[in-house]
Amino acid sequence: MILNVSGRTDIVAFYSKWFLQRYKEGFVDVRNPFNPKLVSRISFKDVDAILFCTKNPIPILDSLKVIQKTILFHVTITPYKKEIEPNVLDKRKIIDATKKLSKIIGIQNLWVRYDPIFLSDIYTIEYHKKAFKRLCELLDGYVEKIIVSFLDEYKNVRKNQAILRFRPFTDDDYKEIGISFSKIAKEHHMTVQTCFEEQNLVSYGFILEDCLSHELAFAITKKKYKNWTSRKGGKCHCVETVDIGAYNSCPHFCKYCYANYDEEKVKSSLKMHDVNSSLLLGHIEKEDIIKERKK
Repeated sequence: MILNVSGRTDIVAFYSKWFLQRYKEGFVDVRNPFNPKLVSRISFKDVDAILFCTKNPIPILDSLKVIQKTILFHVTITPYKKEIEPNVLDKRKIIDATKKLSKIIGIQNLWVRYDPIFLSDIYTIEYHKKAFKRLCELLDGYVEKIIVSFLDEYKNVRKNQAILRFRPFTDDDYKEIGISFSKIAKEHHMTVQTCFEEQNLVSYGFILEDCLSHELAFAITKKKYKNWTSRKGGKCHCVETVDIGAYNSCPHFCKYCYANYDEEKVKSSLKMHDVNSSLLLGHIEKEDIIKERKK
């Protein structure tokens, strides 16, 4: 199996010590978000690769050498200010860390996500073009693949409409982003793609690729996987991964986040975290049903 660490919360940024402890002990427990009494137990001996998804790789950089698994990273770097991303670290530090990460795991195992893009009176097309160009300039030679996506109106997004002040995209907006981002990426020896977007921008120069393709998964594990069931509904063409995170537990508090929708619950979740627990939040209870997750 391939572990996703994590699409539900930023384990790398906030819970790296816990993850490394779980790796050392050889297993991790994950509550089913829809049936909390059902717990999946995952043995690391059954893990073929680990996909880390984070906005801050710094806390785990020096410990990656102890993880004897194939490691992939998606690092999200976006150009938004503190009112949108209150607790995201200074982007210059993240870019420097991404360069170090590239040297550690190899450029072929690293993706940067410019994700999500939204438009407003502040975050205009021109703003994004300048930000994307600067990002590519700084990461030239360290990153070859960039993934972009567009804002979806999740519960948290609708709740934060007054802060985000986003406007709908027009066909011309997509065209300008597609043409300009493709040109900028090419100038800096990178490809740019979407994943599972209605507007894939291929006609404007984007490549058609998945965030985690079946071809890549087979190349690194010599195994075949099912398609991943998307949070947007339906299935995309990425391979199925096993997420070990928990919703409402990421203190980045990004106003566009799909995995957080209640900041008070996030604060409560932080109090439930124990670095020595097999679960990210809380502990195993008597009435829990533990089932081993098979390959």
